[in-house]
Amino acid sequence: MDFTLPEEIAAFADAVARFAENEILPTMSAFEESGEFPREIVEKMGAAGFFGAAFPENLGGTDAGFVAVAAISEAISRVAPEFGYCMNMQGMTCPFTIYNWGNADQIARFVPDLIAGKRIGMFALTEPGGGSDAAGSMKTTAVRDGDVYRLNGSKQWITFANAADVGVLFAKTERDSGHRGITAFIVEPKKYDGFAADQIPMTGLSRSLTSNAVFLDDFQVPAANRLGEEGDGFRVAMNALEFGRLTVSARAVGLAQACLDEAVNYSNQRVIRSRPIGEYQMVQHLIADMATDTDAARLMVLRMASLMDTGQPANRAASRAKYFAVEAAKRAAAGAAEIFAGYALADEYPIKKYTAYVNMLAVGEGTANVQRILIGEDALGIKDADRHPVRNRLRGPAVE
Repeated sequence: MDFTLPEEIAAFADAVARFAENEILPTMSAFEESGEFPREIVEKMGAAGFFGAAFPENLGGTDAGFVAVAAISEAISRVAPEFGYCMNMQGMTCPFTIYNWGNADQIARFVPDLIAGKRIGMFALTEPGGGSDAAGSMKTTAVRDGDVYRLNGSKQWITFANAADVGVLFAKTERDSGHRGITAFIVEPKKYDGFAADQIPMTGLSRSLTSNAVFLDDFQVPAANRLGEEGDGFRVAMNALEFGRLTVSARAVGLAQACLDEAVNYSNQRVIRSRPIGEYQMVQHLIADMATDTDAARLMVLRMASLMDTGQPANRAASRAKYFAVEAAKRAAAGAAEIFAGYALADEYPIKKYTAYVNMLAVGEGTANVQRILIGEDALGIKDADRHPVRNRLRGPAVE
């Protein structure tokens, strides 16, 4: 594979970073103070094409592919990591799941507005107490009542749920059938009663772009909004998480690069005993490890994206890239904190913020322990990580 980004993708990634510097950073303090969701910024991002890379042009996308998704996700997270969430909710996990599994009517109704930033998306799988076994421990139920389903239960850690217009949500249509009883739904929280979302305060993370607890009380979903057949939900969720790992991994690379950039700048400016601290070997050791980790993580993410772009199985590469990229970002954040010393805790510098977002990404789309299990079972021949049929509508027909 080519180890450099295509020129047009690299140029667009640079434009994404400039947008974040010029359009996001100067305006976000007001949103953070109020806690208001920055809907107008998300719509500007959509209009600029940030979310359309994995979608065909007839839906308003650019058909640029998954390498472009990775490059955009890295670029936005390097400058404004709180907006990295948007690459999942507006550019991948929510709209791509609808595109990948929905019928023609569902795709036409929901996908164009999501990738344009005109409607805000969410992805609701995890439940309180469910942890990494979100499907096996699922308690939320969906009962058919004529032309609608009535949903009852709760979800936890649902990004953008307080602002969402559209979402993909999973519930049990057969309580006692384990994974086979799960069904996926396209939900419209603002259209029907019975949906409530409470923001979860998290120190160090955005007050404006938040995760939420969701409560469903006879929440109505039209039967026409069911995504796939009853019982397809587990397959839908696992497929969605595979593509979600692309954006999460790339976002981790962006944070690792941000930590490295800050550490290099500070090491060249901070003087101790009449010498920049970058001239001391202990600092050089930290910088070398950070640079190598970041480069290696980026290459693993590009490999995953390239497999997706050619319609090949990518779950093995996704698990390994997600695991390594987040671990690399953790080490980069720790290295930056060591170089900055006490200033790593000061609001004057962004190290504390980067560390908080790295810790958040560590649990998104599967914790390190979950990835270790998937990677270990695959390497030992217990379970082939790429055993499932590829379902990637952008690069081929949907697999039934």
